[in-house]
Amino acid sequence: MRCFSCDAEIELGTAERVGFRDTCDACSADLHVCRNCRHHDPNAYNECRESSAERVAERERGNRCEYFSPGDAAGGAAAAAASKSRSDLEALFKK
Repeated sequence: MRCFSCDAEIELGTAERVGFRDTCDACSADLHVCRNCRHHDPNAYNECRESSAERVAERERGNRCEYFSPGDAAGGAAAAAASKSRSDLEALFKK
């Protein structure tokens, strides 16, 4: 897992979970946040691919979402890049 704030790598064991109050050792940012979750997708409804999750207003602050699953901070950036590429192609072939 990578910290969304400083991009530091956080080592998690196979059975280890990120607690609600855990923070990054490098920058002290909260770790149990939407931006660190594998379900986070800025292009999805409610910015989350988990349909049962409740809306979270502040995606960079700690929350108590039960669907949180550690992800790679680059995952959201990759989805945003794919969306931009798609819109660039649509603009190119637009009539």
